[in-house]
Amino acid sequence: MLDIELNEQMSGDETRSTDVDVVARVLANADSHASGVSLFTSGAQALQRGPVDDTSHDGDQFDREDRAALRRVSGLSTELEDVTEVEYRQLRLENVVLIGVYSQGSLQDAENSMRELAALAETAGAVVLDGLLQRRPHPDASTYFGKGKAQELAGTVAALGADTVIADTELAPSQRRALEDVVRVKVIDRTAVILDIFSQHAKSREGKAQVELAQLEYLLPRLRGWGDSMSRQAGGQVGGVGAGMGSRGPGETKIELDRRRIHSRMAKLRKQIVGFKPARESKRANRRRNSVPSVAIAGYTNAGKSSLLNRITKAGVLVENALFATLDSTVRKSVTADGRLYTLADTVGFVRNLPHQLVEAFRSTLEEVADSDVIVHVVDASHPDPASQLATVRDVIGEVGARDLPEIVVFNKADLVGDDERLVLRGLEPGAIFASARTGEGIDDVLAAIARLLPDPSIELDLVIPYDRGDLISALHERGRVMSTEYVEDGTKVTARILPEYEAVFSAFAVA
Repeated sequence: MLDIELNEQMSGDETRSTDVDVVARVLANADSHASGVSLFTSGAQALQRGPVDDTSHDGDQFDREDRAALRRVSGLSTELEDVTEVEYRQLRLENVVLIGVYSQGSLQDAENSMRELAALAETAGAVVLDGLLQRRPHPDASTYFGKGKAQELAGTVAALGADTVIADTELAPSQRRALEDVVRVKVIDRTAVILDIFSQHAKSREGKAQVELAQLEYLLPRLRGWGDSMSRQAGGQVGGVGAGMGSRGPGETKIELDRRRIHSRMAKLRKQIVGFKPARESKRANRRRNSVPSVAIAGYTNAGKSSLLNRITKAGVLVENALFATLDSTVRKSVTADGRLYTLADTVGFVRNLPHQLVEAFRSTLEEVADSDVIVHVVDASHPDPASQLATVRDVIGEVGARDLPEIVVFNKADLVGDDERLVLRGLEPGAIFASARTGEGIDDVLAAIARLLPDPSIELDLVIPYDRGDLISALHERGRVMSTEYVEDGTKVTARILPEYEAVFSAFAVA
């Protein structure tokens, strides 16, 4: 991933080669500290390389095969060496170098953020060659890294044969252009990578429209419609007969046309997304009319939300070791141990520094969280920084107005952590549940916690239901809580708790 590997062939005595590795690693660290740039030395992988999950409870997973059907072939690129020679370029991630600037916090926090960026780049289809971190009070306003370090970065990019540089923050348009002019390869930021992943993984019409809207909002201030060969302003009579001084040149005319097209397309997409809302609202109204409580599964990306949904409901939702593998919310029916119906909704995952455009574009999807009765907050127990996952997800939950809802914190992937790690996690969230969607550990505890927090019917009645009204017995099991059942001569004697709206239906069968 971001670690420095010596690509020399091991020869001679094994002990001697190990000593050479240690010396080279120490010298590399000394050089990085002297230059003010940190190179990553951790051996951790961006994405877990463990055994493939048992898919017996995850359905046939045909979507995973479709997603893996297209692979990049290395060595076939026709990209120009100098990206400033072309006017528009398609986002194409192949061999990348990651860069970041940190001014506050520890080096460990900065490295965790960069490892997450590496995982994002790998999910988008890139090969991460190296990563560079620089500590400075704030990023350079011109070239992000500073002019001197930018020149060093250009040398690193040329030596490694990289064709893309990814910054671990959102770059201003001027910063991206200035850094591209120095390193002579394409420069993008964290937001562009996330948007690219979303565009690859969106499947439904609504998901595709939401992603395209977010992409256009990101692209609008970053249009680069002119180069050295296109004038921005024409003087005198150059702009046309009678145009006078200060008329627009071909560069400005072209970028204005592009902006107009983007604004028109964005307006159309917003209208489409609004048009999807009635269908979604009618489904929610139907659930509310039948008093079916809802549970939303929220959490960090790649924390195992879809795996947990599949383990509980056998939904067959796509499960993949990738960030943002599933974007479209999936709703499935489930039943508590005492027979009460409820729905489980899988939502889009969150990530630190989630682009504001995506939060706005996916607000309709995030409404599943706001409209739920209980939130199952899934956290990756094996993540190096679970505290930041908890804080990030709770910030987004607060943005959609669901901060006051009952929350169940589930540390998923508990089979990958030991007792010491569990003790630390228990200190973070004393009431959390340790579970594993892969092995089934703790799933019963999660279901019991959901049943405990679901809205409980408030009215208790003693009823005698005639034997020919079996429909009422079924309704009591589905929409209330049956406390006891006894079969008597006149019918079925039931003690049950029901919601206030059903009291009039059952009051005629109440025992005096």
